[in-house]
Amino acid sequence: MASFDPYSGLPKKHGSDYQTDHTTFQTLKKKPTSIKELPEWNFDGSSTGQAPGDNSDVYLRPVAMYPDPFRLGDNLLVLAECWMSDGKPNSYNFRHDAAVLMEKNASHEFWFGLEQEYTLLDAQGWPYGWPKNGFPAPQGPYYCGNGTGKVFCRDIVEAHYKACLYAELNISGTNAEVMPAQWEYQIGPCTGIELGDHMWMSRFLLHRVAEEFGAKVTFAPKPIPGDWNGAGLHSNVSTKEMREDGGMKHMEKAMEALAKRHKEHMTVYGEGNEARMTGAHETASYDKFSWGIANRGASVRINRQCADEGKGYFEDRRPASNADPYQITGMIVETLCGKVEGIEMYKTITQAEPVELDMVVPISKP
Repeated sequence: MASFDPYSGLPKKHGSDYQTDHTTFQTLKKKPTSIKELPEWNFDGSSTGQAPGDNSDVYLRPVAMYPDPFRLGDNLLVLAECWMSDGKPNSYNFRHDAAVLMEKNASHEFWFGLEQEYTLLDAQGWPYGWPKNGFPAPQGPYYCGNGTGKVFCRDIVEAHYKACLYAELNISGTNAEVMPAQWEYQIGPCTGIELGDHMWMSRFLLHRVAEEFGAKVTFAPKPIPGDWNGAGLHSNVSTKEMREDGGMKHMEKAMEALAKRHKEHMTVYGEGNEARMTGAHETASYDKFSWGIANRGASVRINRQCADEGKGYFEDRRPASNADPYQITGMIVETLCGKVEGIEMYKTITQAEPVELDMVVPISKP
């Protein structure tokens, strides 16, 4: 297992890593005790495709901070929103609109829990542990597997889990998935915008940990064509009304609202999702909305225990593994509760020029 403490012998300083989709480091004179004590910073947005060269400054406004599992000590990881010089959110700052929606609908007490699936690749872009001249045995023994030949890269998974716990992220579990070298971890339950914050930071930590092992992480929803499971970001949703007695009627009402905006949701639920959502491998049809009790082949599943008790939560199984958690949760709140003045989540998302949320990793049989 790679060490998380390669610099422990150095003198302690008070540092902050600023996280957006990228990372930069800043040294401070003293350890911040709140977000308000962190300075606003900026970076060259033209180098990341977030701003033109003639107006390249993008401002970083801290929104959350976490203990740093790599530098340890008083060091912090800082999550920041991106803003432009005209005082408006950067066009890729989807957190802003989602946060407004969450705040305006705080009385509903939204809880979210997202299941992040991903695939670990070797330096050549082939799934870790797979034969170089072919494919492993068919799916079956790998899901929640144990033992050599059934699971790969458990050391990376364990290291990531420990890093998330150290950073005080609300990670609630992890498991090997159906395809070998594919894994999942769960973030949540979190209230409101906190889910997106914890998920983005956990993704950063995953890439950072994998870097220590010389492995690549891909969130591609269908990394290997053929009879292999894809990767999703199943999104569990619950409101105060759904958790109370009689909550089932509120879940059924939510199904009606989600069905009406199925096309819009699919547009923002990740790139390349069509290859994953074929109706096979525990997925529903990409074009048609459906829901059911304990049905993993439906667009939305309601847990059987929740159905028996008449309250609880539902699982939106449509989002791809590379989807933006702010877009997912923001769209769900907007669909279930209605639009907020000045905020149109779907419009904000679709007006931004398409970009790769995931590192492009070409995958081909060696």
